[in-house]
Parts: sequence; structure tokens; C-alpha cells
Amino acid sequence: MEYYNYLKSLHLIFVITWFAGLFYIVRLFVYQIEANDKPSPEKEILQAQYKIMAYRLWYIITWPSAVLASIFAFWMLFFTDAGSVWIKMPWMHVKLCFVFLLYLYHGKCHQIFKQLQRDEVKYSNNFMRLWNEGATIILFAVVFLVVLKSAINWIFGVIGIVLFSVLIMLGFRFYKRIRERK
Repeated sequence: MEYYNYLKSLHLIFVITWFAGLFYIVRLFVYQIEANDKPSPEKEILQAQYKIMAYRLWYIITWPSAVLASIFAFWMLFFTDAGSVWIKMPWMHVKLCFVFLLYLYHGKCHQIFKQLQRDEVKYSNNFMRLWNEGATIILFAVVFLVVLKSAINWIFGVIGIVLFSVLIMLGFRFYKRIRERK
């Protein structure tokens, strides 16, 4: 059982670095998109630097963290006694649905990353600022599920997430107005 705690620790470390990578990569997307509107040579200098930063973050931190977090999660769930208990619980099924959403989010970020590496700007910086909140919402849902360990009580957490999302949207609009005044 002691090695389960090591697995859990490693899983948590790589989940944290995975989320850190997801949060920061979208921030870099915002900067890359904003750099696209700058005059030359500033535009080219910034784009080149942001591409390098995004590449290193994505392939050295974010992808390896996602893979390692997943490996340790599967190991805990399918090859330990504790995991065989957790996998049968309804809250874990809901959590795994949110983890699936996280993989979809990661995949979409990968698609956006590839587009920006090719200088294809398909989204606005405002869209990216909102997109950045997707990982936050998933993180809130998963943390509430894991801490509460309830497939029912997490609904209150989701209601809180929705309210939190509304506050984020209002804050985003407020911040956008402040930026437009400058």
C-alpha cells in the first residue's frame, strides 16, 4: 500500500505541471496572436520568440506531464488494491468524464499550437482569453470530485463552477473595457 502513495504523489505532481503547461500555453497563444498585429520588425521578432517558448513549453513540459500523469493514474486505478475500489465508485466515473474533457481540451490546444507555429491565426486574442478558462473549470470540477468523493455533491461544485464562470466572463468584459480605454 505504501507504493500507492508514491504513485499518487507522482500523479499529482504531473497533473499540476500539466495544468501549468495548459494555463501558460494559452497565454502564449494570446501573445502570439497579439504579436501578429505589431509592425515589422517587432512582429517577426516577437513571433519567433513566442514560437520557441511555446514549442519548449508544449513538448518539454505539457505533453510529458500529460503522459506521465496518465500513466500514474492508470497504474493507480488498475494495478493497486485501492484503485480497484475507486474505479467502481460513481464519483470516479464522473471524474473520468472530466478527465476525458481535459484530453479534448489538450487536443484542441495542440491543434491551435500547430496552427500558430505555421503562422495561421484563426482565433482572436479575446477568444483565447476565454478559452484559457476551460482548463480552470475542468480543474475546479476534478478537485471538488476528488475531495468530496461524491457523485451527487459535486453538482453543488458544478453550480459553483458555473457561477465562477459567469464571474470570469464579467471580469473579462470589465478588463477588456479597461484595455480599450488605454
